[in-house]
Amino acid sequence: MKTVQIDNRKIGDGQPVFVIAEAGVNHNGDVELARQLIDAAKESGADAVKFQTFKTEKVLVRDAPKATYQKSAEGGDESYWEMGKKLELSYDDFRELNAYCEECGILFLSTPFDSESADFLNALGMPIFKISSGEVTNLPFLAHVARFGKPIILSTGMASLEEVAEAVSVLRTGGCRDVILLQCTTNYPADPGDANLLAMTAMRERFDTLVGYSDHVKSNLVSFASVALGACVVEKHFTLDKRLPGPDHQASLEPDELSDLTEGISMVSISLGDGVKRPASSEAETTIVARRSLVAGVDLEPGMVLDVSQVEILRPGSGLSPALLATLAGQKLVRHVKAGTLLSREDFEETTDA
Repeated sequence: MKTVQIDNRKIGDGQPVFVIAEAGVNHNGDVELARQLIDAAKESGADAVKFQTFKTEKVLVRDAPKATYQKSAEGGDESYWEMGKKLELSYDDFRELNAYCEECGILFLSTPFDSESADFLNALGMPIFKISSGEVTNLPFLAHVARFGKPIILSTGMASLEEVAEAVSVLRTGGCRDVILLQCTTNYPADPGDANLLAMTAMRERFDTLVGYSDHVKSNLVSFASVALGACVVEKHFTLDKRLPGPDHQASLEPDELSDLTEGISMVSISLGDGVKRPASSEAETTIVARRSLVAGVDLEPGMVLDVSQVEILRPGSGLSPALLATLAGQKLVRHVKAGTLLSREDFEETTDA
């Protein structure tokens, strides 16, 4: 059983799924909108709300191209650089949001995209780091964050297994003892056919880590399936309104959908059980109604030797199990049994060990 301690709770085997509500940059550079996103995440039942901390000049060159989904959402007039600057929040903004999360009772997280931002978040006291898929091959950055010695959740979108292997090696060598790997398809929205959830199993077996899923599919169904396959962390973008301007709103959940996500994950988690095949206690009454018993098909008299032709197998299941028929055949009856009566062990001269 693997677990990772995060403040006062554990993530991992035997624990409730850790749900990260990814606010990302859906605050549109507005701290008040970010506070509203925190409120919505808390109300939905998410365990953490996550933002993105970056300095645009440390992430992009001036003429960096936009992704297709960003062009579709934002248009082509504004450059990637201009969009990034518009979506930046200051360190003071993040201090305020961290304090507000503490007040609301939800864990504050933010993904750093540069070393300076990572240092700031570490100093802020963030207990676990989430690293985006785009940094899987940014080994110097991974080594930098690993030196904090805190657990790291690493998304693995766009990565091959060998690239993940190199990233995990750098993290562990650098000082990170606890790595959680998220299967991810880096497209917005992602096609369910590209989800490849079984890659979680491959990564858990290869790297002996906990695994989870960063979901960019419009529907919540793939997230539910990931939980059934062993995801201990599920992350998904959300917004207050998909119609808001910005690169990620259209591929995000609205608050009611986020609530459906957390409720569905909880239901799937509960339904998995412990893997031991046994009847549920709630089935006891139904067992009597639905199963069958051995019943006298004719009037039986003392001294008669029971023949299988004299027995019917009928409901309810409160009498002797049909599984005992072969054992009881040939035994002598010691009392009268009226046709239509459930047979009992007391009806026979000898009882069985069955």
